Order: sequence, then C-alpha cells, then structure tokens
Amino acid sequence: MPLPDPYTEIRLVGLRSMRGANFWSRRPVTRMDVAVGEYDEIHSGEVPGFTEALVQAMPGLWEHRCSIGERGGFVTRLRRGTYAPHIAEHVGLELQTMIGHDVGYGRARGGDREGEYTVVFEHLHAEVGLRAAALALDVVQKAFAGELADVDYAVAELRALMDTPDTPALTQAVLCGITGGGDRAAVRAEMVRRGADDEALIVDVAPSYILNVGLPYARSEVAVILDTDVQDVPDRYREEDRNLQLVGVLADAVRRNGVVVVPSTEWEVQDMARDANCRVAVFSTRERVPSRDTRVAHAVALVRDGRIVIDAIGGMVDGGEIVEGVDPRAQVAAALAVHSLRELEAGNAR
Repeated sequence: MPLPDPYTEIRLVGLRSMRGANFWSRRPVTRMDVAVGEYDEIHSGEVPGFTEALVQAMPGLWEHRCSIGERGGFVTRLRRGTYAPHIAEHVGLELQTMIGHDVGYGRARGGDREGEYTVVFEHLHAEVGLRAAALALDVVQKAFAGELADVDYAVAELRALMDTPDTPALTQAVLCGITGGGDRAAVRAEMVRRGADDEALIVDVAPSYILNVGLPYARSEVAVILDTDVQDVPDRYREEDRNLQLVGVLADAVRRNGVVVVPSTEWEVQDMARDANCRVAVFSTRERVPSRDTRVAHAVALVRDGRIVIDAIGGMVDGGEIVEGVDPRAQVAAALAVHSLRELEAGNAR
C-alpha cells in the first residue's frame, strides 16, 4: 500500500528563533512546530530503505547517541521505528554539524494542538538555525517519499548563511523581571512606589512570552515569580511540572548570587532558583511560613497586624502598611524585591 504524500501531510506550521533563556534551554534555540497528518501513525521502521537512505546521505547520524546513550543510538531508533518530528530534530542538528557548528541539544515533543509537534534544537547562528529547521523537514519529506539522494544542497545553503552577520546576542541588563499568572503590573507599580529605580527597567514578562520568545533580556539583578498559576499558555504547559519549568526560566537570567523572590511553599521553584546559583527570598501574606522556608531562605516577608515584616539576615525590617485596593501578595512580593535590591546595592558598594 503506498504511503500518504509526505509533502502534503508533513507541514511546517510555525518557526521562530529564541535568543534569551527560554522554556527549553538556557541557550539560544530554534523552535519548529510541525503538523504530521497521517504520519502521526507511520514510523521510519515501516518504510523500506528509509534508514539506509538517510544515513547514507548523512553518515554523521551514526554519532548521535540519542536516548540509547551510545554511538549509533539514533540509527538504532530509526531501524526500530521513530517518527517524523524526532527525525527532523536530529537532521536539523546534523545539518549544522556538517558546516562545522558544534551543536547537540534537541527535543521533540507533542505540540500545542492535536496532530502537531514541537521540535527544538540548539543553534550557534540564528539564521542558520531557522533555515536548518526548514531544510531538515525537507530532508525528512524526501526520505519518506523515497527520493532522498543527498543533502549537498542543504549544506551548501547553510554554509553560505553561516558567513552572513548573525542576529546580535542579547546583552540587555535589567533591574528586575517579574512573571507568574497574578497581577504582575501591581508588583511593578508597587516596586516603583517603594523607590525602585524605574529607569533601570523593571520588566513584566508574561509566561506566554517566555514560552514563545524567551526572556527579552540577558541578565537581571532580581526576579519575582509571583505564582505558578499561569493561564495564558496552552493547556499542556499548565501541567504542574511544565508550569514550574516555565516560570523558573526567570532564575536562569539572574546574576550569580542575585535574588529570586518566590512564594512560600513553592519549593520546587525555590530549588530551581538555587540550582541557577541564586539566593531565594520567600514571601507570604500569612503571619508564619513553614520551617522549610525559614531554614534556607535568604529573607522572608510576612504580614503581621496589617504590616509587612521582612525577616532578613541583618534583622527585622518594617516593610510598611498593607494598602487597601492593591493585591496583598503583589505588595509583599514588591516589598521583598525592593529590600533585596537595596541589599545587593549595599553589597556592591562595599
């Protein structure tokens, strides 16, 4: 029985380049969204000659260890049977390797809609990455159609692109980045009201922006993760582990020993921040927080008798009265963020 036409079934539906820290990686990556149609149920092991043609055209695929973890791992996966998005990931990486770019990180995952998949891989040159993604899809289509002879045309094009000026790397430094599903604007406004330097940039970053573009800056002194209840992203990113990974991206751009302000009891996010070499400050609108928070937090902000109290290394600090009409969580988080900034400034001045 003939295969469905791969040129109409396997389609590019989205393509973008991410320069800053992002959901997928701290490194710049290319993201390609692919619809696979009937090839959702057709794998490489079912297509006679598929693996042989692909490996003959791209012998370097033997070096891809893939999930098997040893040389030839990806070729083994091809022979056993793997699907178009996963193949496109490895082809996109190998095309870049063939022009001398040392790249290795890649992922292929279920997409935002049924029948679609997200393919992500590392790049060293943004335009090369974007074109490598499109060419990888072309190679996969040709391989399923039984028409793949070589990839010389793709390598020649990428070689020409690698000599063109690259998209400039992100260098912007900001005072503070804020994310979460709550009232981020209220946190920013409260920080300014409390004396934070507005000209130094306090950036409100929606979780959907992080998912689709990555962070819009290279480094921050402080980050505020207001909560992990994100609602502006597709359903699959609202699952707990992906939620945490998404908001935790802010910690990846905080300078070493900078501070990440995190809600009390959000221990997984706190651990992510510490893994990124950040200090963690914890906030709550309650009068007490669990001992797990107080044992390791750099500072803790609470509400007692209608006032914000910050328990920091230097002692107790009065953060002022809770103002009516403004989200109390935003006020406490902002007070702790401003306190942390002042501590960092004082440390830099010494």
